[in-house]
Amino acid sequence: MQTQAKYKILVVDDDPDIVELLQYNLEKEGYEVAHAENGQQALDVAKKVDPDIILLDVMMPVMDGITACRQLRENPKFKDTHILFLTARSEEFSEVAAFDAGADDFIVKPIKPRALISRLGAYVRRDNNQPEQAQVIEIGGLRIDRTSFIVHKGDQKITLPKKEFELLAFLANTPNKVFSRDELLNNVWGNDVFVIARTVDVHIRKVREKIGEDQIKTIKGVGYKFNTD
Repeated sequence: MQTQAKYKILVVDDDPDIVELLQYNLEKEGYEVAHAENGQQALDVAKKVDPDIILLDVMMPVMDGITACRQLRENPKFKDTHILFLTARSEEFSEVAAFDAGADDFIVKPIKPRALISRLGAYVRRDNNQPEQAQVIEIGGLRIDRTSFIVHKGDQKITLPKKEFELLAFLANTPNKVFSRDELLNNVWGNDVFVIARTVDVHIRKVREKIGEDQIKTIKGVGYKFNTD
């Protein structure tokens, strides 16, 4: 995945007008576009075209987007695929459910094509400038395996949604260093991806529920750190 023109995007929406709008604008930018009408069809098409990015609606017939996202993330083939929700659902619980299922981003309709193109470009740039990182981090009784997105705590195997895993791995990679919410947003979500500080807090809470309360420490008024003290 070296150039934007080689990027394949799967658009999943049951509204043909939205699909047509997105396909027109994405192909104009040089992306290769496939589409599906529901979550089940998205799973089938994704296996055939191996997309780099999936744009996914929430409310669809046959299978909703949240379920489709969760099933995609269960397939190792799609662990590095960027999944962005484009949805009319603006409630916080829908956003939380999307991230819990493994989403990278959550964008509320109506869609603004130019803003969306800019956002997708940020993911392309991040892929092309991704620094080499240790594939396995062993710290604080945890074994964090980037290749499988699995965390082991003793004999316990813990599977985290993608962004929760990336957040934990980022903090654990530099233990005892305090990162502000803005720094975590920039490094885990990317500084061109428009999510809010609340998103960090929600993900930290979810990670703590799964690995224990003591590993990630809140530094009041500053941010968070992976604690080994």
